[in-house]
Amino acid sequence: MSGDPVAAAQWRPMAEDDLPAVLAVAERVHPDFPEDEAVFAERLALYPAGCHVLANGAGIGGYLIFHPWQGEAPPALNTCLGALPRPASAYYLHDLAILPGLRKAGAGGAALSMLMAHAARMGLGTVRLVAVGGSAPFWRRHGFLPVGTPELAGKLASYGADAQLMALSLERR
Repeated sequence: MSGDPVAAAQWRPMAEDDLPAVLAVAERVHPDFPEDEAVFAERLALYPAGCHVLANGAGIGGYLIFHPWQGEAPPALNTCLGALPRPASAYYLHDLAILPGLRKAGAGGAALSMLMAHAARMGLGTVRLVAVGGSAPFWRRHGFLPVGTPELAGKLASYGADAQLMALSLERR
């Protein structure tokens, strides 16, 4: 592929063949929060519309995974869900991971735009996530606000000392 590989990177739907590359990105971006390939495979099987990869001529440089969810409590880290809740009350952004060389080129904002457009089409008005590894300022820049939930402190602790549950109300956008 000619031209700037960063500029050429585009989001596309994730395929099962992408899973080894997705796992490699996860291991580089989130070494302190390992997840088994089975977790990624299950999210893809349960909700393919919420699974995307950032691809260019060099391969996979990022991924976005989100799915319908119920309630404020996030799924436990590195845990298969078994099924998605029905009815759902929100979207849970499982992860947005982008390799350092592809950051700051707008890929994160483009991924969030995809998620917000999808959520609007599906009629779910809230997106929740757990900010880890010092990422809360990034999420705040995109409109996410911390959610005060003392009763979830134990569950959030598995995500790291600085983990923050955050939410974005699409009605306020």
